[in-house]
Amino acid sequence: MKNFVVKTIANAAALAVAVWLIDKITLTGDSTGKEIGTLILVALIFGVVNFLVKPIVQLLSLPLLILTLGLFTLVVNALMLLLTSWLAGQFDLSFHVEGFWTAVLGGLIISVVSWALNVVLPDGD
Repeated sequence: MKNFVVKTIANAAALAVAVWLIDKITLTGDSTGKEIGTLILVALIFGVVNFLVKPIVQLLSLPLLILTLGLFTLVVNALMLLLTSWLAGQFDLSFHVEGFWTAVLGGLIISVVSWALNVVLPDGD
């Protein structure tokens, strides 16, 4: 349970960095508390998408992953971020990613920040 909470917080922080750095990734709220709550809910959706959908997409795109020496992972990450944005809209959360190339850059930033945070944060199961 502790590992789940740590990974969710790391995802929320990575999403916050992407929102902060990229103008076309938006998160709005009436107050800071509402924005943090929305960010945590979006991080949960992002975690579920990465846990359930991403392995299937990676398996189906395995030939492209091999052909591009793994660079197609950027496209997969962008698609997962776009799916998260769409699902957030379905749950009436104020998180939006505008366009594919924004999602590619956002996915790259989220991957780097998540990796760095997971190295620093404890990994207790």
